Amino acid sequence: MAVSKPSDRDAVAGVIEDWARERPELDTSPLEVLARLHRSFLRYSTRLTTSIERHGLSVAGFDVLTALRRAGHPHRLTAGQLADSGLVSSAGVTLRIDRLEKDGLIVRERDADDRRVVYSRLTEKGLATVDVVFAEHLDNERRMLAGLSPSERRQLARLLRKLEVSIISSDEESNDTSA
Repeated sequence: MAVSKPSDRDAVAGVIEDWARERPELDTSPLEVLARLHRSFLRYSTRLTTSIERHGLSVAGFDVLTALRRAGHPHRLTAGQLADSGLVSSAGVTLRIDRLEKDGLIVRERDADDRRVVYSRLTEKGLATVDVVFAEHLDNERRMLAGLSPSERRQLARLLRKLEVSIISSDEESNDTSA
């Protein structure tokens, strides 16, 4: 085992060393990836939340606004389409829509041909807000990734996608063995 330089040692390295001392028979190598990923996510989440909340939004509300913005003109989707967008859970869509409507960022509109269908549409204020907040969000993310070269970012993105597929596969395998 290589000895870490002080600059290489972090909290995860300390945890791994502790487990190596206490339970040397265990392979703690998954911690090197997943514990660091978890710690990075917690820091990312804090910065994301702080940045978005400065604008009086919740992360959940921001997700709705960005889904509507990405939909293109006229920037409207049904609650079901918002839930299907992948970033918004169906359980909380109505509450989020209510809050955003109260804040004047979206309006609800009935479909002209089928009155049963209700769309949520960005207002001018909502469009202006999401454009400003999303640009700041990307600047924030660029700052967080500044320590990585463009090539490293692309490599990390590929590896994280591969990790996601691996995790999904492990869920499927787990379900197969428990059946």
